[in-house]
Amino acid sequence: MKNETGLRADAQRNRERILAAAETLFLERGAGASLEEVAKRAGVGIGTLYRRFPSREALLAATWNARLLAFAQASREGGERDPLNAMRVFLEGLVRHTQTWQGMASSLGTVLQSGTPGCQAITEEGCRLLSCGQQTGTLRSDITFDDIVYVITATSLTAEQENASATRIAHLIDLFLNGIHAR
Repeated sequence: MKNETGLRADAQRNRERILAAAETLFLERGAGASLEEVAKRAGVGIGTLYRRFPSREALLAATWNARLLAFAQASREGGERDPLNAMRVFLEGLVRHTQTWQGMASSLGTVLQSGTPGCQAITEEGCRLLSCGQQTGTLRSDITFDDIVYVITATSLTAEQENASATRIAHLIDLFLNGIHAR
């Protein structure tokens, strides 16, 4: 019998065990943790892991999904009226989220394209904030969300390598925002 996710009950249990094991291993060892070890900790074969998650990025995205959904919702509900400040809060938060697991920054762009609900929510929220900033004339009209993802990836990599503080992340985001701010 299949449940609301379209998976048989045993397949859903395997999926949940894989995600729990991945979360634990990613926290312990970073986003580059061995997928074989994830499967082993979940008590499934590597083939079962790859049937559910065909790539490392797919597993990262699925494991990160709930965090991204919560982050996107908090951004939408944040109440920040100034488009530049709203974008600043969003970008700083996204960089801090990539620091959840060592090595996550290098997969950010691919993960965001994975199509999970959390990744879709982050993309929609980023596009909403960008559009709002462009419509008010606060942000340059030639900037795309892909441009933002590239810069956030670079900022996240830098923050990860430096083990950057919140102050350093804010400084790097300000440098970027100064470049996209409409004058």
